Amino acid sequence: MSYLRADNLSLHFGGLKAVSEVSFAVEKGEIFTIIGPNGAGKTSIFNLISKFYKPTHGRLYLEGEDITEIPAHQIVHHGIARTFQNIELFENATVLQNMLVGRHRTNNTTLIEDLLFLPKVRQSERAHRKHVEEVIDFLGIAAYRDKMISGLPYGVRKVVELARALCCEPKLILLDEPSSGLNVEETDDMSYWIRDIRDQLGVTVLMVEHDMSLVNRVSDRVLALNYGRVLTIGSPSEVQSHPDVVAAYLGA
Repeated sequence: MSYLRADNLSLHFGGLKAVSEVSFAVEKGEIFTIIGPNGAGKTSIFNLISKFYKPTHGRLYLEGEDITEIPAHQIVHHGIARTFQNIELFENATVLQNMLVGRHRTNNTTLIEDLLFLPKVRQSERAHRKHVEEVIDFLGIAAYRDKMISGLPYGVRKVVELARALCCEPKLILLDEPSSGLNVEETDDMSYWIRDIRDQLGVTVLMVEHDMSLVNRVSDRVLALNYGRVLTIGSPSEVQSHPDVVAAYLGA
């Protein structure tokens, strides 16, 4: 049984077919990457998985469970977290505060308990802080813990957004162009973290990415899209040499 499976997934906006009959399966512990030219439908697939959009038709399955109809606020409780192509952080908050937001799904206290700050709440807060510190150490961002997001360089913000997603303790993480806007050194660091997220944390990775050097370094399999349709699925080298993929990128 595949970990995540999309069956004939489609998303239409009137006459525009952003995603059209897309099927693929991601295995547990895999780094699976979606590539394609701008407008190919890559982020639309992420938005379908994370429930920002409801598919026009088709189904989504996670560990065999149909998650097509679950509401957006429940997706994190199914072990799915994501980052965004355009960084989505609270600018007027610290790195630590942004990361603690990622702990919301693990909260097991009531509003009354929180207001009274009962021992159960204090114990839960200590557990949240402990996990956040572990993620900070994992990504090497201790120097930025108490810094405001608004004052951080772009590359650090990308890492903080990744950190917040990891604070949700996901089983599946969706990375939307993790190397976008990063320099060569920062992209190298990102490649190590992506592999470590899979190898050390046991998290399955589904990634959208334009940087083919990063794709080649970390991906087990690659899905190529164009105009919302699947061109091919295979190893990075197989996909890049496929004639339909070459034509899509070069306009041949």
